Amino acid sequence: MKTPHVSVLLREIVQAFEGVELRNFFDGTLGAGGHARALLAIHPEIEKYIGCDRDPVAHEAAAAALSPWREKVEFVRSSYSELKQILRELKIDSLQGVMIDAGVSSMQLDHRERGFSFRGDGPLDMRMHPSADLTAEEIVNKYPEAEISRILFEYGEERRSRQIARAIVDARRKKPIRSTAELVKLVEPIVGRSPIHPATRTFQGLRIAVNDELGELEKGIQAAIDMCSVGGRIAVISFHSLEDRIAKTLFKKCEWRVAKRGQAAAGCLKILTKKPAIPTPEEIQANSRSRSAKLRIAEKICA
Repeated sequence: MKTPHVSVLLREIVQAFEGVELRNFFDGTLGAGGHARALLAIHPEIEKYIGCDRDPVAHEAAAAALSPWREKVEFVRSSYSELKQILRELKIDSLQGVMIDAGVSSMQLDHRERGFSFRGDGPLDMRMHPSADLTAEEIVNKYPEAEISRILFEYGEERRSRQIARAIVDARRKKPIRSTAELVKLVEPIVGRSPIHPATRTFQGLRIAVNDELGELEKGIQAAIDMCSVGGRIAVISFHSLEDRIAKTLFKKCEWRVAKRGQAAAGCLKILTKKPAIPTPEEIQANSRSRSAKLRIAEKICA
């Protein structure tokens, strides 16, 4: 059964841009357009809303939701890491708002043929852009054991990465591993009982590797910092510690501080969330997939 798409931390995202005159806004993960619909309704001053997403399915879903603002919305099928190039092509010099909703969407999880979910069965795909070359199946069946172990440990934070990599290599010697169900069957007895599904971290690691999610996120946030005008704000929603750490580190790196002698230290951001915003218990009850979400917000205060 498919779960209706619900925009995570919607109220908090709307609050993040309160009081900001949003002429040009960049939505780095358009999804089904839930955040976009709310922001466009509340900010009639928006002249150009750039809805960016690698997934063509997302554009199809968002087009209907955003039809009342069709003249303002620019649909871009790309990654938010290409923000600067996208703005050059659109002849836009700066932004007053940027939002990046990292990770996989409920739409991708719910379509078994995309291979993102460990529930049910589907091909080992996991590509956010269906025309990309690398798939999870290629990693599982062709990568060396040590590299599979590294991916699961570094990207999936899976403590049993070596045992899982060994099981994968042993199994693929007999026949290729083609489906999500086959992979889950290998992982479950190794991980055993767990508060989360035993294959959660394995699938996370593979998905991140297939889509270079951490590299894309780092490039996207840095580009957002560079392209925001003074007074503009950047909001980043993450779903696991690796993503959150990148946002936190980049914001801290660019944070404006006052040195001991009263002089301004290097930096151009004011961090508005000393601790990340998280979903309310009510939101988690209504949408269990929001439970790990964290929101960090920063404001550009100098060029």
